[in-house]
Amino acid sequence: MKTIDPEQQNKIKVFYDTVYHQPDSAPQQPSRHVRRLARQLQTSPNQRVLDVACGTGGFLAACAAHGNHVAGVDISDTAIDVCKTRLPGGEFHACPAEKLPFADQQFDAVTCLGSLEHFLDPVAALREMVRVAKPQAQFVILVPNKDFLTRKLGLYGGTYQVDAMEVVRSLEEWDALFREAGLTVRKRWKDTHVLSRSWIMTSGLLAAPLRAAQALALLAWPLRWQYQVYHLAEVSR
Repeated sequence: MKTIDPEQQNKIKVFYDTVYHQPDSAPQQPSRHVRRLARQLQTSPNQRVLDVACGTGGFLAACAAHGNHVAGVDISDTAIDVCKTRLPGGEFHACPAEKLPFADQQFDAVTCLGSLEHFLDPVAALREMVRVAKPQAQFVILVPNKDFLTRKLGLYGGTYQVDAMEVVRSLEEWDALFREAGLTVRKRWKDTHVLSRSWIMTSGLLAAPLRAAQALALLAWPLRWQYQVYHLAEVSR
């Protein structure tokens, strides 16, 4: 585990508390994409699901609707306050992912969706996820792809979260990182959340045709050109 600079960690926390999650953040209904992902976990009701970097709890709300017991951590107090109001039956902690406040072997499923690239020590965070997961637990991890075609063409430079921290890796580099942390990837698939009216219209009507074209292109492009890729993993035997 590498040494984490407390000042850098605090800078990241302030960004997520005041820029990414506004103090008046309001929970939104889980999207169709998020509800579908919760079903893909194929957990049984009453099983425990942990979402690391859970934000305001949209994915966990979908899991709770399925009957799961939910828990989440996020570096942002603002986000965790929303989660506690939204899901009073869940367990939530405002803390870094590199040190999880749970006992060993607690969870049937662990997720980390679009956040690992923003962690100061992603290997330490993944090892913590392994520690708190049951031996047969499944892990669903969504990460960005350095070989995203639009990025390679110089047309995309990353999210505005790069102002806090963002390290994007290739699929091969992510796989090596997962293996270092004790995880074996069993399956990968495309992130298709962009196939929605809300994503296409995010930048307004004028930009909508271009965003729609990109969304459709992602369907046709191979996995190695995707913007983000889901990884289904398990503890290495």
